[in-house]
Amino acid sequence: METVFDDIANALREPRSDVWRPVRAFALDLAAKLFLGLAVGLGVGFGMALAG
Repeated sequence: METVFDDIANALREPRSDVWRPVRAFALDLAAKLFLGLAVGLGVGFGMALAG
């Protein structure tokens, strides 16, 4: 039982760093840019189709 409390105390004292945070941030940024580019492209395409 003491080891459980020791592990909790160590985890609170030394929080582990999230190694994947920069990768997730880059992937989310890339996905947002691709989605925005697709939305703008479709909007321009529909606008040109409606205009003539």
